Amino acid sequence: MKRNEDMSRLTILAINAKYVHSSLAAWVIASGVREYAQKTHEVSIVEATIHHSNEEITERIAAHMPDVVGISTYIWNAGKLPELMALIKERLPGVRIIMGGPEAAYNAQFWLSRGAEHVLTGDGEYEVPAWLDGRDGDYEPYGSDRHDGSYEPRHPVPCFPGDEYIRALEGRLAYIETSRGCPFSCAFCLSADTSVRFFPMEMVKEQLTKLSKSGARTIKLVDRTFNCHRERAYEIFEYVISLGTECCFHFEVAADLFDEKTLNLLKTAAPGRIQFEAGLQSFFGPTLEASSRQTDLSAVERNVSVLMSGGNIHMHVDLIAGLPYETLKEFRNSFERAYALKAHTLQLGFLKLLHGSKLRSRAHELGIEYSQEPPYEIRRSPWLSPQDIEVLKQAENALQHTYNKSRFLTSLEYVLRSSGLKPFELYHKIGIAAPNHGTDLPAYAGQIIEVCAELSGVEHSTLLDHMAYDWMGMVKGKNMPAILRNTEAGRSGLIKVAEKNLGRKIRRDEATVLLSGKGLYVDSEKRNPVTGLYEVYEL
Repeated sequence: MKRNEDMSRLTILAINAKYVHSSLAAWVIASGVREYAQKTHEVSIVEATIHHSNEEITERIAAHMPDVVGISTYIWNAGKLPELMALIKERLPGVRIIMGGPEAAYNAQFWLSRGAEHVLTGDGEYEVPAWLDGRDGDYEPYGSDRHDGSYEPRHPVPCFPGDEYIRALEGRLAYIETSRGCPFSCAFCLSADTSVRFFPMEMVKEQLTKLSKSGARTIKLVDRTFNCHRERAYEIFEYVISLGTECCFHFEVAADLFDEKTLNLLKTAAPGRIQFEAGLQSFFGPTLEASSRQTDLSAVERNVSVLMSGGNIHMHVDLIAGLPYETLKEFRNSFERAYALKAHTLQLGFLKLLHGSKLRSRAHELGIEYSQEPPYEIRRSPWLSPQDIEVLKQAENALQHTYNKSRFLTSLEYVLRSSGLKPFELYHKIGIAAPNHGTDLPAYAGQIIEVCAELSGVEHSTLLDHMAYDWMGMVKGKNMPAILRNTEAGRSGLIKVAEKNLGRKIRRDEATVLLSGKGLYVDSEKRNPVTGLYEVYEL
């Protein structure tokens, strides 16, 4: 069949950070081309990861014989793209490359100089079909985007990805947006001061239902501040709580915006149904002010405490090291205050000076130095020296490989209580003495024992008993380090009691005798859906 000369073959390329991730943008744009293009265009999607070679990605694109390749750009894939674009041009002479996403939209000249035909801003599901329809030179965008919140698309109703997105998930993380924009002004964020557009509720609920039946275990809502509209957030929380599903729904929220009505509703959610990520960023007033961060800190602490008390919601909180005016001393104070919230995850992140952010435009004025390559991470500032940043990196390494992975939790609590150390100090000590850059878990456990056993107030046998307890809950007792194995004496009797209590046979390593003489056994079929830990019983 003769091809229509007005028709284009578009291949959308999405390069994800990990295989488990999926690309919402690529599938939304594909739907937009089908919905809004005035001419007929063929659309295909290639999803890869940063771990695929450029040669393999190029061959996968070439298999679709595209006229146009559209690339979504982000900080995690931007470093890979210049070489990849050159390979695509070499392999497919005459192909046109168009780009979108934050790394392109705020750095257009760079990508145009690397061979991009056009850099598109605004809503991709409208802009891409508009460009395809007028790609011979009379391209007129459907809206204007001056990055000041004034974007007005021609089509106010958004596109959701089609059913092909759901079929392509194959158990990976699923994504959905129910709004675009953010009413807040955070100087480190690209969404600052953009008008918020809420998607029609019935469309949102329909998509949530479809995703809940897709086989995905986690559905992440990518709204920048999901609960900025309290009534709307309440309705969606109520809806996902009511769904008959085992899925977990992940929301990015402002913890200080929860009201009592919503907190009471959230207590009714099934364990593991909801998880929250709340960006705290800092507890230091001058830093929050300089970052245009509006936060009621007392409300944050109160609301996180209420959410944690229910035991049914996974809570993730974030701090950003490197923000203006926060020295190492002040950041440590922020860390201690955040750690006291006892959230399941405390992410210690580092300031990234993103293209398009207010802080990047003021970096020279403020004296902030940062990497010129993605992800543009801070290197030094008037408030943090490179040595300070190294201290933070060491603490972050230990935090990430222990607390944030629900590892050795009772052991860490015991060490903090017995030694009198503050949390940051303990994690820094572990990070210095036992840096984890791929260390296997048994070896890492041994290193942590060595570090903690030398601390004043820590009793060696009690530490080993706590570590054994944690090991049972973490990995059901498998491959327990030799240092944690006490004796075979009494284990056979313990196993008999455990099997009687559980009503089934268990593996031998699912029971152990502590140095104190107490027995432990783990229920390998009972895993906490909030913490991920297995239930451990003490006899």
